[in-house]
Amino acid sequence: MSKLEYRILPVTPFQQNCTLVWDSDTGKGAFVDPGGDIDRLLELAEQQGVDIEKILVTHGHLDHVGGVGDMAEKLGVQIEGPHKDDAFWIDALPEQGQRFGFPASKSFTPDRWLVHGDTVTVGGLEFDVLHCPGHTPGHVVFHHKESGWAQVGDVLFQGSIGRSDFPRGNHEDLVNSIRGRLFPLGDEVKFVPGHGSMSTFGQERLTNPFVADSQYG
Repeated sequence: MSKLEYRILPVTPFQQNCTLVWDSDTGKGAFVDPGGDIDRLLELAEQQGVDIEKILVTHGHLDHVGGVGDMAEKLGVQIEGPHKDDAFWIDALPEQGQRFGFPASKSFTPDRWLVHGDTVTVGGLEFDVLHCPGHTPGHVVFHHKESGWAQVGDVLFQGSIGRSDFPRGNHEDLVNSIRGRLFPLGDEVKFVPGHGSMSTFGQERLTNPFVADSQYG
């Protein structure tokens, strides 16, 4: 029976959590948000014996997608995500790289833009796609129901939430995404944020100063 396995490897000077996820039964896997340090990521996949079949993307910010184009080209794999509303961020990748002093990053066009309610597969694993705008307009979250696991990008963090002051960000949308789409998935769901340590939705509902139940009655 397929079982979700994962390893988190922070990449880029922003220490962004890139996650290698794979199906223990087939050994097929994917990288979620390979923002950079491609050689280190590929070495991790080799160490784990994982056959990369695609790249998944939560949103279009440089630290999450700076290595996507190069990795897809090198491995000959497809790119799925984010939602098309983040196309303007991906198109601007070369300028983002120059602005933050990153290595040259190429823009790319995903093989599949995602919308709320879609599913993506990795080996025999199936992930639900939740469109969670606010940090960026096209941000998506990947949820593996059977494992009670999610990759939430920069929507939610342990004790904090994503910034909403970037172009086309929106604080109200961000809070609605967290409280209306993520928290209903269940208190026990553990999540990988875009930066920092893992947490659970239940822990954030209880203690997160920005979105805890106590803030909303």
